[in-house]
Amino acid sequence: RITPETRRSDGRVCVNLGCGLAVAPGWINVDASLNALIGGAPGWMLRIFCRASGASRYYSLEQYCGLLQDHCFVFHDLARSFPFHAESVDVIYSSHFFEHLFKNDAERLMRDAFAALKPGGVMRIAVPDLGHAVGLYQIGQKQRMLEDYFFVDDLSSYLARHKYMYDFELLEAALRRAGFQNVKRCAFQEGATPDISLLDNRPDETLFVEVSR
Repeated sequence: RITPETRRSDGRVCVNLGCGLAVAPGWINVDASLNALIGGAPGWMLRIFCRASGASRYYSLEQYCGLLQDHCFVFHDLARSFPFHAESVDVIYSSHFFEHLFKNDAERLMRDAFAALKPGGVMRIAVPDLGHAVGLYQIGQKQRMLEDYFFVDDLSSYLARHKYMYDFELLEAALRRAGFQNVKRCAFQEGATPDISLLDNRPDETLFVEVSR
């Protein structure tokens, strides 16, 4: 349930789907990882999980504990359902997540996101750009294309596997089927979404798209 504590200081309800640990203040961060499950747990528990998780490769112990204690996390499998009511959300953001869903699950999530946005609400999706991946193939970087985009070698996590890929035309068509009409390709850290200077990443390989309801 959305409460005043889960709103940004400007009063908007902003939701980050498949967030991992890439978060911004005041957002509701939804993820199916163990990190989201233990968000807000006591410090001693977070320290144990940090040492056991892959997060220790990217974050210091202090950073990891701060992220999980200072931000709002919701543990939820978005491949199964969407945990927000109709017209209850102002902004939705998702970076490098939709490619981890099978095509049918991704399109169902897009439809649910459309329903959950308030009129005039904005959703920004960032995914690995299939066009960039094909470009790597064309210049002979076949192994990098396969391992970084299509067959991510992470035996420790099924969630990390890529299950579909998008270029702008494929993503635009999926979003239009979900109900969105105003589909716009955006540059890195440019658009109507708040906090994209904190949330956008990997500019060279990423397709950024914004839609509104």
